[in-house]
Amino acid sequence: MTVTGLPFDDFRALLRDLPGPNTAALIAARERDKQLTKPAGSLGRLEEIAMWLAAWTGRPPAVTRPLVAIFAGNHGVTKHGITPYPSSVTQQMVENFAAGGAAINQICATYDLGLKIFDLALDYPTGDITCEAALSERDCAATMAFGMEAIAGGTDLLCIGEMGIGNTTIAAAINLALYGGPAEEWVGPGTGSEGDVLLRKVEAVKTAVAFHKEHLDDPLEILRRLGGREIAAMAGAILACRVEKIPVLIDGYVATAAAAILKAANPSALDHCLIGHVSGEPGHLKAIEKLGKTPLLALGMRLGEGTGAALAAGIVKAAAACHSGMATFETAGVSTKDG
Repeated sequence: MTVTGLPFDDFRALLRDLPGPNTAALIAARERDKQLTKPAGSLGRLEEIAMWLAAWTGRPPAVTRPLVAIFAGNHGVTKHGITPYPSSVTQQMVENFAAGGAAINQICATYDLGLKIFDLALDYPTGDITCEAALSERDCAATMAFGMEAIAGGTDLLCIGEMGIGNTTIAAAINLALYGGPAEEWVGPGTGSEGDVLLRKVEAVKTAVAFHKEHLDDPLEILRRLGGREIAAMAGAILACRVEKIPVLIDGYVATAAAAILKAANPSALDHCLIGHVSGEPGHLKAIEKLGKTPLLALGMRLGEGTGAALAAGIVKAAAACHSGMATFETAGVSTKDG
């Protein structure tokens, strides 16, 4: 992506002029759905998902090249003792992903999903958001542009996930900046913060949002000041999918915070997205409701890694298969309700 003028200028332009759904493909899918050997509406949300696929791919519902993209980043705010794990775990987990030893590897194998891991300068944590911006505008824009490259090579369903010690603190700060309310409602245990660690996490979120309060009326400024590299890259990937008409499944609390930045910039920015699951992180359901979405799954998970989105991809694949593979009343010789 060529950046002109100020680093965020091209992203602002993209967000102002987002492509819409393919109406012709949606109408064609609805017409076929009426002919399938089932009572109308009997597959519930599976039917809605099939229509969503048609609208955003511009073709009959199908998932042939699903991909899970995991973005990994480290955060300067962890120096305040807001998590029980050291930042070195981020790199260790990236290596675990590469070796096939993580939960996401097993889910991808089960549902035949591709997997890409993006290491975002793990040796260089972002700025400490309690007293400085996480990223410069130039660095944030460059990271968003890098995230847009996640779809290079092709995919027709992108599952967005992340890895980053401390990033539920970042997600809580973004949500507090966007929506307000008590910080305690947005801050949860993450990787197991409790007691004094959890109290420090709440205080860090409050301090960060207060420090940057003069700049929180601009979603992209919220992203660069309070976000992280994995947040910026996920936002870029979601935006690239919209431009290229690729449906997106969003994972947990942190991925939802990245999506919320785009929604704040343009209310229609997430029309091509579904929320894969509601996590066990206390603020996630509230964040999903702010986006006007309904998650596909509720399994009490809070691992990250794209695991909830990847599980939901199995449902999306099933929805497409039902729509494309079922017989019609005519071809199956089955009588309709009118005889």
